[in-house]
Amino acid sequence: QVQLVESGGGLAQAGGSLRLSCAASSGTFSLYAIGWFRQAPGKEREFVAAISRSGGTTSYADSVKGRFAISRDNAKNTVPLQMNSLESEDTAVYYCAAGLRKATHFWDYDYWGQGTQVTVSS
Repeated sequence: QVQLVESGGGLAQAGGSLRLSCAASSGTFSLYAIGWFRQAPGKEREFVAAISRSGGTTSYADSVKGRFAISRDNAKNTVPLQMNSLESEDTAVYYCAAGLRKATHFWDYDYWGQGTQVTVSS
């Protein structure tokens, strides 16, 4: 079992940047692939990015490809999500999740953080 805590959310202007972080407070972090998802008001939770257990492979939603970058530091038990060229459509609550394999569907992940709000003003 692993407990996840997101941080780094806040308010940014369109075209700006934010850096989110997902930190594991317990469990063996390196055993899990990590995914980032987001949910805007009135919309379904959607996949943003994911990284494999070793950090060797990554996946991105088409809507963020080229703007967002996911990485991981297993020594520090963290998975940052660097978000550049932010758009108003990126406004949502962002969640990180842990699962046994890198995947793009939320049901493939077993453990979730509480979420962090990202608001992009145009």
